[in-house]
Amino acid sequence: MTTNSVLEGPLQSVARRAWQTVLVTGILAVILGVLILVWPDITLLAAGIIFGVYLVVTGFMQLLAAFGAPASAGLRVMSFIVGVLSIIIGVFCFRDELASILLLGLWIGIGWLFRGIALLMGAISEPTLPGRWWQVFFGLLTAIAGVVLIIWPVRSVATLALLAGVWLIVLGVMEIVVAFGIRKDARALRAAAA
Repeated sequence: MTTNSVLEGPLQSVARRAWQTVLVTGILAVILGVLILVWPDITLLAAGIIFGVYLVVTGFMQLLAAFGAPASAGLRVMSFIVGVLSIIIGVFCFRDELASILLLGLWIGIGWLFRGIALLMGAISEPTLPGRWWQVFFGLLTAIAGVVLIIWPVRSVATLALLAGVWLIVLGVMEIVVAFGIRKDARALRAAAA
């Protein structure tokens, strides 16, 4: 048994888990975005809770990626930081509804900016990462969405909800596309190993 065949099993397992995790995150983002657009008169409390749930769920997924992937220390640390920040910001949304709504655009923008940077850094630092160029593209798109939310002069909660709903749908669809790109690359890796 060669060293390559020993490494191929865990790498294939990580690739399989990676595409499934990205797919679930993308589906959750699309569902949340559609819910926001369908009910534009959503209350402040509901908006804070929905975004809090989304941030907590994606934060835990980032933590799982940080501890579950055999990746470089930098990638694991960045995934850990993004996961912890998402959970903290999500929990903050449950504490003080009014303050969370007023700062929601900034928090989401910062979270998306960090997540985009984490994806970019991970894709750049791991040349054998399945779906690497999809992750670079998605990382850039997520970082740009974060910057837009940070600097956009949000004048009302309705505008923020509409903008966030649209961005969540766009980012969720991109995550779904990325997931299938990762799956395709993982299958190619498995075929090459056979």
